[in-house]
Amino acid sequence: MAQSYKAQKPLLTKDQLKKKLEVTNFDPNAIIRGAQLTVVGALRALQNPALFTSVHYKQAAIAVGVGIAIRLAIAIPVIGVKFLLWFLSFIFDFDAVTWDNTIVNGLDFIQNYVLQVPFFLMTLMRYVTPTLDNMFMESLAFVDETYYKKHEGEDVSTLRQSYYPNLRLYKTRDGSTHTTSTAEAITTFLLRFAKKAGISLAVFALSYVPYVGRLVLPAASFYTFNKVAGLGPAAVVFGTGIFLPKRYLVVFLQSYFASRSLMRELLEPYFSRIQFSKEQKRHWFHDREGLLFGFGVGFYVFQRIPLLGVLIYGIAEASTAYLITKITDPPPHPSEAAGFAASQQEWTNKHEFLSRKLLELEVPKGVKYDEPTPKPASTSSGVPSEPPPAYSELRSR
Repeated sequence: MAQSYKAQKPLLTKDQLKKKLEVTNFDPNAIIRGAQLTVVGALRALQNPALFTSVHYKQAAIAVGVGIAIRLAIAIPVIGVKFLLWFLSFIFDFDAVTWDNTIVNGLDFIQNYVLQVPFFLMTLMRYVTPTLDNMFMESLAFVDETYYKKHEGEDVSTLRQSYYPNLRLYKTRDGSTHTTSTAEAITTFLLRFAKKAGISLAVFALSYVPYVGRLVLPAASFYTFNKVAGLGPAAVVFGTGIFLPKRYLVVFLQSYFASRSLMRELLEPYFSRIQFSKEQKRHWFHDREGLLFGFGVGFYVFQRIPLLGVLIYGIAEASTAYLITKITDPPPHPSEAAGFAASQQEWTNKHEFLSRKLLELEVPKGVKYDEPTPKPASTSSGVPSEPPPAYSELRSR
């Protein structure tokens, strides 16, 4: 008797598998472009004479002082443990054991990489002083000014519109809570950090569970990258993570999370003015994920330089103004802002920017960032006839 077998339907078709393995927002080209913008943006920021004033020199000195304070704050618990172990060495013989050194090294590793204490203390500065917001806006004005100087004499219809004149007119609110309350913004920031620190500690602790602990960190890596970059990169990270030592995998994971957090903090001056809903903001970041990672991880590496980390953080904020002009459209006048945030969820000139030559960051001939539209004479939109005004009024505010 002949048996009939039903054709078994595959779990995934060829097209579905191809779609899952696609890397649209996290491709290597976008990451390289982001790292390139780290260098170019920093150089552009350091060319701004407005940053080299007595006020900013004072802030730079304060930043170095804060950097020293952060290093001391991190070192105090480790020094305390060392002192306790030194005192106990008079009672117990530690010459034949190594667990005392393991405790000290473990504390230092957890502080710097698992909990990211230095990064937390630096980002907390934003809520204490408006200096970083001022640097972002001053740098944005300088970027506009240098752009029009570079294209002086060209047809204005082929040039992009300005960013600073309109953005300076928007009221500032917290980018997450959308309120003007500093206390509420700090509370939200502390809760967000506490949640991340708790998850990091839990994952790190679970990685020491016998038998299954070896798979905890690779599984966490796969879960994270699958949501951000897709199945292909997530599978590569998972497979590599199984063979990497635990210490290196923790450093890799926390560097990735810290660079993402750094980008969110650096972009706060923009989001505090252009109000996005939570869903719109999520789509905005997702569409630019690779480039933002390349930009953020570059500055994350630099800001880990002892003592100068806070100073690097200020340069990163100034560089973000240059980044904004590459991944967003010029903002309209606040009276015409309805629907602007929704239109920015997708990176409108993404293909043109990523397909350019590696050494070409400006818009090539014939390609526009944003098609200028006629504006009434009463608004400040469009290409200005003179450099953007000084930032003194926003500084006083």
